[in-house]
Amino acid sequence: MIFRLVSRRSHHETSITALYGAIVAQARNEGFYVQYEVPDTVAGRFDMIVLHLWLLLRQLRASTAGQSLAQGVFDRFCRDMDHSFREMGVGDLAVPRRMREVGEAFYGRARAYDAALESTDPEALALALARNIYGTPSGGLAGARRLAGYVRSAAMALATQDETVLAQGQPHFPHPDGIEAN
Repeated sequence: MIFRLVSRRSHHETSITALYGAIVAQARNEGFYVQYEVPDTVAGRFDMIVLHLWLLLRQLRASTAGQSLAQGVFDRFCRDMDHSFREMGVGDLAVPRRMREVGEAFYGRARAYDAALESTDPEALALALARNIYGTPSGGLAGARRLAGYVRSAAMALATQDETVLAQGQPHFPHPDGIEAN
């Protein structure tokens, strides 16, 4: 019995690590920073991780089996952010404040992206991305419109994936090349 619990837990942790690794790998895709003109800064890379985290968690939470995986991936993200702050030299006393800011940023963006993706306004998602990723409320929407097309494609790709494939830590995100503005 105990071996079965350990085996399940280690498989679960392996899946969480693989899912988070896939998010980070996709967020680091050069195409976002070159073709989509996402700022290649610490903030821009953070926002791309948050965007892909949101996409994956949105899909995982749609199924009852994915609930614990979703929480595990989010916890892994938080541990990664904590570790990154400490590596950047943020002091122990300041890390909790920074982590609170990370949580607020994630949940604020998640609410904005959820509302925009469900909106009947075709520009809503591009505007939310422009505001959160590009730092502009309405100007320079070309990259944000293309990124909105990518987000819609990624959401559809994740929605059509088999739950067992996701549970094994193998999400499929579309390649950013070739996706047009939406």
